[in-house]
Amino acid sequence: MARRFEDKGVVVTGAASGIGRAAARLFAAEGARLTLADIDEPGGAELAGELGADFRPTDVTRSEQVDELIAAAAGRDGGLDVVFNNAGILGIGTLPELDDESWKRVLDVDLNSVFYGCRAAIEPLRRSGGGAIVNTASISGIGGDYQTPAYNAAKAAVVNFTRSVAIQHAAENIRVNCVCPGPIATPMTRGARELPPVMDEYAKAIPMARFGRAEEVAAAVAFLASDDASYVTGTALVVDGGLTACTGQPNFARLQPG
Repeated sequence: MARRFEDKGVVVTGAASGIGRAAARLFAAEGARLTLADIDEPGGAELAGELGADFRPTDVTRSEQVDELIAAAAGRDGGLDVVFNNAGILGIGTLPELDDESWKRVLDVDLNSVFYGCRAAIEPLRRSGGGAIVNTASISGIGGDYQTPAYNAAKAAVVNFTRSVAIQHAAENIRVNCVCPGPIATPMTRGARELPPVMDEYAKAIPMARFGRAEEVAAAVAFLASDDASYVTGTALVVDGGLTACTGQPNFARLQPG
């Protein structure tokens, strides 16, 4: 079987855990020349050692650090072909509880980092004759949640920012898409998954009746980043077990006797 990323230069941010870690492993398995980035230096360095990748400790809220990351990856032999802007945080709190710093922190990590990554990537991708950018959004970017207003705002902005960048650069063979995960079993959701009543509610809400795996989101990311998606740009690909396909009405079949 052909490896889709053989000798392609790929950057993954937020690579030390969760979806980023799963994506890094999948890119490596398919032949990518990887540059990994994370603020978690021990975790990122350990994964890079395992995969034979380059690791760059990076605070994605600092535009100069993101510029340096992308420049370093583009400067490796073969140049740059794929950027996966994945770093993110959650941030929980109702609107009255949300202070200025918490709001700014979520937007810095979840939105501004995507802007920095995309902006830095365009010129190196032009030099490569095109390429792909994938941004991590969320189903929380296409609908509202009860206790994450900053996260909802940031992820909704990522979805529409992705579309804007996609149409600006489509004629240059630079494809830009985002992935919208639903509930995924990662460190970010560990607290929820340790509460049986919460999991009972998720089991009722998600048609597939389970959390997704990071590897399942990574597979969607790899598709969007690969030539298999050569005519796909400006798309928000939902990976949520059918959760957003529901109207929110109860499944009355579950209430039937027997």
